[in-house]
Amino acid sequence: MNKSLLWLFIFLSFYLTLGYYPLFNLDEGAFSEATREMLASGDFITTYLNGALRFDKPILIYWLQALSASIFGLNEFAMRLPSAVAATLWAWAIWRFGKRFFDEKTAFWATIFMVGSLQISIIAKAAIADALLNLFIALSMFCFYTYIHTHQKRYLYATFATIALGTLTKGPVAIMIPLMVSFLYLVKNLRFWLRSVFDPVGIAIFLALAAPWYVAEYLAQGDLFIQGFFLKHNIGRFGSAMEGHTGPIFYYLLVLLVGLIPFTSIFLFALRHIKEWFATPLRRYLALWFGFVFIFFSLSHTKLPHYIIYGYTPLFFLMALYFPKMRSSFWLLVPYFFFISIALLLPILQPVILSSMHPGRYDYQIVAALHFGWDYWLFFITAFLLGIWMVRLPKERSILLASALTLLGLNLFIARVYAQAAEEPIKEAALFAKKHNLSVIMDGINTPSFAFYERRIAPKRDARLGNVVLIKKEKLKKFKNFDILFEKNAIALIRIKENK
Repeated sequence: MNKSLLWLFIFLSFYLTLGYYPLFNLDEGAFSEATREMLASGDFITTYLNGALRFDKPILIYWLQALSASIFGLNEFAMRLPSAVAATLWAWAIWRFGKRFFDEKTAFWATIFMVGSLQISIIAKAAIADALLNLFIALSMFCFYTYIHTHQKRYLYATFATIALGTLTKGPVAIMIPLMVSFLYLVKNLRFWLRSVFDPVGIAIFLALAAPWYVAEYLAQGDLFIQGFFLKHNIGRFGSAMEGHTGPIFYYLLVLLVGLIPFTSIFLFALRHIKEWFATPLRRYLALWFGFVFIFFSLSHTKLPHYIIYGYTPLFFLMALYFPKMRSSFWLLVPYFFFISIALLLPILQPVILSSMHPGRYDYQIVAALHFGWDYWLFFITAFLLGIWMVRLPKERSILLASALTLLGLNLFIARVYAQAAEEPIKEAALFAKKHNLSVIMDGINTPSFAFYERRIAPKRDARLGNVVLIKKEKLKKFKNFDILFEKNAIALIRIKENK
């Protein structure tokens, strides 16, 4: 029964809408277009985005997306499938580790908390690198703890292998987390830690898996690779806020409170017992894992919501340990009611939000285009009424129902409302351009999914006479004479004409 429930939740969370919505910009569009350009060029070493070098991430996710596209075609399902499969394997790893070192009940709830939480459901089917990275971080941490417990070298070698795959997915962060957490855990047994870290066979496995692409990329791009990947997108992200992604020191506490919905109350309950997190060696290992990620990225100048997910896996186990001690179903369901209430308030507050924005602006036009149909209202009103009934249920049933309804509300309704307003116009404009064989540039807008759907590069630059331009409608006043070829919501395709 438990396994069947897990598979049901995995389907609802990771696969139900996998190919249903257009790619979300910026990240999904960027990864998918870079993969399309890789397939078009035949260059499987260096990634490009709209014809320009892209050093944001290493190569593994692009290879997997390219493989998926070769089987299923260039579409949203193929671009997102590697992430969904990685998230499924991540859930499986949590289940197996939990069964081995705790019990089946703890394993079940830790896996449910992973699969059913709001932020994981979003990241697990996004055409980006993070689900894959989190799989390898979790596997490396599980393997190393198993090695400490058993002293069997195969688990140490598996640790090096999964770290190498993580390094091919997102770079040094896949090395840093297991290295630092294992050091903190074994600080009183440094000789064992040093023997493990500098194991020659393990290092050889790591280099055999990770080094070839890094060497090939350096040979292909030289210092541009060093500057772009290591200095800008790794060291630079910690030392300074990139692309305006910053926040206060408590930024990730807020992310946790929202990202763990509908399980936030369980997290807060577990947090009340934080002193007990260090009561056993395994709990201490999990606590150090979560604590290191939370503190390190809180101190980083660049803050993005998905960074904290690197520490979610141990947190799910800690939550699973304290969930049986919770008594009140009402407090358990407060995050669920918060989510449903926000969903119900959005259409009511839409006119108020619009009144506070400048008419004609891009974001105003997106908000104005949000359409909440009768089925949206029906679902969330029903979900709210069901929540009142769920308070009377045993807490295990009530939280499972709350998670299922949260996943359905997020994936079938909230995602649809935003996609129709912001992303479908981009896709439709690209298909229009493709149909009419238009060569398009992007001026003042950065939506790489356009190039993915048009199947040709759409460079970003200032428009000139005769250009066909994808542009925000708020920027149309920049030009005096043009023809509108396509327009919807906040964007337009125009052809620049000579001024009269």
